[in-house]
Amino acid sequence: MKDMHDLKYLQLFDAYGQLLTEHRRDVCELYYQFDLSLGEIAEQKGVSRQSVSDTLAKSRALLDEYEAKLHHGALLGEAEAKLCALRARVRQALEAMQARHPELTGEIGRILALLQAESGQGGASADRSNNV
Repeated sequence: MKDMHDLKYLQLFDAYGQLLTEHRRDVCELYYQFDLSLGEIAEQKGVSRQSVSDTLAKSRALLDEYEAKLHHGALLGEAEAKLCALRARVRQALEAMQARHPELTGEIGRILALLQAESGQGGASADRSNNV
């Protein structure tokens, strides 16, 4: 990944990529998801490097416009933050229950492991969403 600015557009592309034309979607996918350079994309698409740069600039403007109107990224970020807080509260409650009921240690341990695995999978999207 090139930088945090690109991470923002990767998130917006994930949310709104289907609204772009096929050509813009292809160029964004090669740039943001496959991490190809402008020159590599130009060579692959048979266009100039400037054309790729212009396509990305227009695509970024459209993605910003979609986000300004639809707020999907912002809503997703809020939902992820609430989910993270809820997971923390559940984890604390389970740990308190385990302290009070040692006979449930095995079952609670399995639940905590599932919760940890779930938050590990969702962590990347939560990190990404907070930067939109």
